Amino acid sequence: MKKPKWVIEKERARRASAAETVWLFGLHAVRDALMNPAREKLRLMLTQNAADRLGDAVSAAGIEPEIVDARRFDAPLDPSSVHQGAALEAKPLDWGGLDDVLAKPGPGLLVLLDRVSDPHNVGAVLRSAEVFGARAVIGVARHSAPETGALAKTASGALERQPYLRLRNLADTMERLREEGWLLLGLAGEGEVSLAAALSKGPSEKVALVLGAEGPGLRERTRELCDTLVRIEAAGTFGSLNVSNAAAVALYAASAAQGAG
Repeated sequence: MKKPKWVIEKERARRASAAETVWLFGLHAVRDALMNPAREKLRLMLTQNAADRLGDAVSAAGIEPEIVDARRFDAPLDPSSVHQGAALEAKPLDWGGLDDVLAKPGPGLLVLLDRVSDPHNVGAVLRSAEVFGARAVIGVARHSAPETGALAKTASGALERQPYLRLRNLADTMERLREEGWLLLGLAGEGEVSLAAALSKGPSEKVALVLGAEGPGLRERTRELCDTLVRIEAAGTFGSLNVSNAAAVALYAASAAQGAG
């Protein structure tokens, strides 16, 4: 019996997804990936100097590196990549879905990214999210930065430990979070109240910080689904923070509010 077209397409998409790999580069990113037992590692390329510096991580990972000449480092990376003589081909991490995030007990912090596509911004957000104990960073599948070497290098190892989910629909995610009792705070320069004031009103046990891309900011539907639009108070009227810096400030404020609660 011939399989329906939709079944064939689904199987094809699953095979294509399984075939996807990512090249991680840079000493910090490669070391942390090697030390992560959840990371499926496929191919490791190192200069002799990098191999000497990563010896413990290579041994722990149980992978045989290819030692290459530093002058002819031919891993398939962008020529501008600062690889430091280390590149690892691996499978992307699987952090599960929203149910896995919500199943964790106790207070929680989440970062929702509305079409933030710059890998350097997302990498920096992941780093801050790990520092301040966020349960996850959540973006949208088609319009947020995928897992790449540039993102991993900016995250400086946080990608291996900080859950990063790319879900199909941000609006559906926000509606589900509200049903589960999360406070949705959208960061915007024209926010109605300050972030500190919104957090002081509570509840602050489960807070989702929603940030938009550089320039466009939050989309209209995203704004509508936030409980409150908040601003980060500034000393003057000069400029504004970029998305990764705003995320760091907001994460600090929210984690402090939870600690004081």
